[in-house]
Amino acid sequence: MFKFFTNPKWYAWAYIGSVVILTSIWVQVQIDVMINEWFGEFYDMIQKALGTPNAITMQEYMGSLASFAQLAVLSIVLGLAISFLTSHFLFRWRTAMVEWYHSVYDKARTIEGASQRVQEDTIKFSRIMEGLGTSLIESVLVLIEFFPLLMTLSIGIPILWFGDWQYGLVSGAFIWAVGGTILMIILAWVLRLVGIEYDLQKKEAAYRKILVIAEDDGSIRPKTLDELFDGVRSIHFKSYLYYLYFSIGRLAYLQANVLAAYIFLAPAIVAGVMTLGVMQQIIRAFGRVEGSLQYLFRAWPTIIELASVYKRLREFETKIEINMQEGNLESPSE
Repeated sequence: MFKFFTNPKWYAWAYIGSVVILTSIWVQVQIDVMINEWFGEFYDMIQKALGTPNAITMQEYMGSLASFAQLAVLSIVLGLAISFLTSHFLFRWRTAMVEWYHSVYDKARTIEGASQRVQEDTIKFSRIMEGLGTSLIESVLVLIEFFPLLMTLSIGIPILWFGDWQYGLVSGAFIWAVGGTILMIILAWVLRLVGIEYDLQKKEAAYRKILVIAEDDGSIRPKTLDELFDGVRSIHFKSYLYYLYFSIGRLAYLQANVLAAYIFLAPAIVAGVMTLGVMQQIIRAFGRVEGSLQYLFRAWPTIIELASVYKRLREFETKIEINMQEGNLESPSE
């Protein structure tokens, strides 16, 4: 799976491409920080205008909106560029995988589900990594930028349960986000979601294989097909039920998540010790820090699918290597 990074043929895309994508995401996060600052200034201006008639001019108001529009356009253009580059990067990663599978396919074709591994699972791997990989990098960079910003904004602001402690708001975001993530990991482990996803794909592969064989072999009886499909149906129904349990816990947490920042800021809001602009900056920074810390929580269903795909591809490659060793053949050069 990682021959993309070890084959000199792909070094340019693997390493230069990684640097370009990382740099682009970092710039996008910097723009996000500037947008957060804009929110503070804009809402302070709104508070000033609503408190005192004609306290601001139309030029100031429209100029502020124009500043946001510029930042928004830059963010959109950069986001589209990142998406385009990432798609090409990951398709070349998939190409590196597929080329190796093709080169050893004489040893792979006898493995159950070989065609599915080479065609379907490589597509899934690249598509999942496209979303999961960039979001992970963005989460880390957002945390690096917004963590100190949130600490600075919360100086002198009373926080529920933490008082005036400088790290109170950051600690609250950490406890809330990490607590929810741990809860979901435990729930997914109890429900065996990775194992269920793996079993589902195995049964689907067995059913697909017998259908392909039946096209040329008239001895395959309908009863055999029905039995295999019964297994497919059973594992699907089981997955629906278990994912329902998981979704109940996940959605309940996400709904409560909307109020988290307001709950922690309750003493400051009631006491009126901050402006509307500062409150908006804090809430947005809190959301960004919390969102980064909740990466595993938000991406958990996708991580489960990726873990299942990785497990199948790893097992497939292991079987190929065993077949090659049994045939006293060396692996083709990567």
